[in-house]
Amino acid sequence: MWRVPRQLCVRVARGGKLSGPRHRPAAFMSTLLINQAQYAWLKELGLREENEGVYNGSWGGRGEVITTYCPANNEPIARVRQASVADYEETVKKAREAWKVWAEVPAPKRGEVVRQIGDALREKIQILGNLVSLEMGKILVEGVGEVQEYVDVCDYAVGLSRMIGGPILPSERPGHALIEQWNPVGLVGIITAFNFPVAVYGWNNAIAMICGNVCLWKGAPTTSLISVAVTKIIAKVLEDNKLPGAICSLTCGGADIGTAMAKDERVNLLSFTGSTQVGRQVALMVQERFGRSLLELGGNNAIIAFEDADLSLVVPSVLFAAVGTAGQRCTTARRLFLHESIHDEVVNRLKKAYAQIRVGNPWDSDVLYGPLHTKQAVSMFLAAVEDAKKEGGTVVYGGKVMDRPGNYVEPTVVTGLAHNASIAHTETFAPILYVFKFKNEEEVFAWNNEVKQGLSSSIFTKDLGRIFRWLGPKGSDCGIVNVNIPTSGAEIGGAFGGEKHTGGGRESGSDAWKQYMRRSTC
Repeated sequence: MWRVPRQLCVRVARGGKLSGPRHRPAAFMSTLLINQAQYAWLKELGLREENEGVYNGSWGGRGEVITTYCPANNEPIARVRQASVADYEETVKKAREAWKVWAEVPAPKRGEVVRQIGDALREKIQILGNLVSLEMGKILVEGVGEVQEYVDVCDYAVGLSRMIGGPILPSERPGHALIEQWNPVGLVGIITAFNFPVAVYGWNNAIAMICGNVCLWKGAPTTSLISVAVTKIIAKVLEDNKLPGAICSLTCGGADIGTAMAKDERVNLLSFTGSTQVGRQVALMVQERFGRSLLELGGNNAIIAFEDADLSLVVPSVLFAAVGTAGQRCTTARRLFLHESIHDEVVNRLKKAYAQIRVGNPWDSDVLYGPLHTKQAVSMFLAAVEDAKKEGGTVVYGGKVMDRPGNYVEPTVVTGLAHNASIAHTETFAPILYVFKFKNEEEVFAWNNEVKQGLSSSIFTKDLGRIFRWLGPKGSDCGIVNVNIPTSGAEIGGAFGGEKHTGGGRESGSDAWKQYMRRSTC
């Protein structure tokens, strides 16, 4: 069954034909996966046939009704009623009121609440990971691992809640001191993408909460069930602590809700994860009101393997970075630079490794490679492969859509392109790896940096001098600069983010907490 385009779902809902359960054709409702016995576990997360997509202390929603689909078979899972603009207004008001309560809670006590959120997520980690695999399409170990990231950042935030603050500095005035005071910004809007529908919210939410902020979340419409399920878990923790539910509000929705958040002066910080194209629009809207934004945008990440590289590390690392999550990570390796002396051998090894990838339903534990998220992504994959051919590239592995239900494409390797080919400078959210030959360090460092994005990068070498040059001012210009490991797989303890058209934002660890606070000097 082919996926019904989201635009069609929106038009039908706006036409009023799906305004209530009594208008749903019984045959359609019976086809929802949530009504099939093998997916009964979805109801353990509080999900049902039609779900309310607005939470501000109570559940509701007066917007359009959309259906979310399983990328592995394009069958409908369940439905979610999105937020209307009126729902958004009501939710922002309730969130601002909730902030007055939350900001007065001592930071270590806020940390205790975040710890409980982490524990609640840990209890549901397997079943929530199953939902991530079902609705997003990533393999089960990645779905569970994504929930684990939220749990881990909660643990990190608990300790941080006892350490945030500024220094006391010497004053020029006799008998005085300078105090650097950090306070919460207030309301943090969080717009997340489909590819990490749990973890990215967690990176923002846990840190923002211990800093004393309240959060308003808009997840990707295509992963609305995940947003609802996660919020239900958090809401129970807040209720158990007799705290306002609007501390962690949810407004499922599309571009209208995202635009409202970007333009709203009551949203003190807007964290946006998504494409560079949309991120640019968000940044302009926020900047027009002199607001604050935290941007996590595109990546066109490169791995460089020198002549002294350990190929037993290079090949599995490239495979993991290029094929993991079916090429839909912002840190996916999209460019591979190989020294001319090892180029042919590495390409041959990669082709053999690619041939051994186990493809199947993402929730099967032995599967290593799942589908793309949407049919649109499949079309973009095919277009990119054709563009690569037109620019002189040769597809040495893959390049086709798989003959099976769902949005499956072959992981693809392309050689023979010029390093500055336009397709190689374009981020395509698909498992396409462009492979290039290089002659020397100076040349390849420049090639790494010549793309507009600056998220992640990695070199494979045993030369210590080269490693320090790579880390230095004339080395990689990315926010994540790795050595002898893949471009993907960032740890929560470090600040995650990138430079240039990646947006410059930093989330999760290190001093990323400062972005969620305002500083005063006394």
